[in-house]
Amino acid sequence: MTHLAGGCLCTSVRFRVTGASLCVSHCHCTFCRRATGAAFITWMTLKSGDLVMTDGQLSEYQSSPGVWRGFCATCGTSLTYRHVDHDEEIDIAAATLDDQTTVVPDDHLWTGSMVPWLEFADTLPRLATHHWEHGYPKRD
Repeated sequence: MTHLAGGCLCTSVRFRVTGASLCVSHCHCTFCRRATGAAFITWMTLKSGDLVMTDGQLSEYQSSPGVWRGFCATCGTSLTYRHVDHDEEIDIAAATLDDQTTVVPDDHLWTGSMVPWLEFADTLPRLATHHWEHGYPKRD
């Protein structure tokens, strides 16, 4: 998955992905649900240097100690997640990619926080917390 492009709803903020993802995860944590206004968000985890902003400027909000969420200040689209304790990584919202057909989810995170009315028929692994505790999925 290299050289993907994406951006926000109003196209003010655009980015390019220049490397392969470390993983793609459906996050069910309460913080992501509140930040996005959705039942879950699908994050694509990258090495920090593999995300290049090409147009506009990412605005950020510190949603909890050490956690910064990037968004478009014009339209409000949630774009990124980063944690200062893991500054070698950044997550981008997979749904903001222009071509989402190349993104294949690896797992579900924070499954203990899932909304009770949501059911998944997939067979993806379900992690109780995050990858920093469990490690990243092995890929062929």
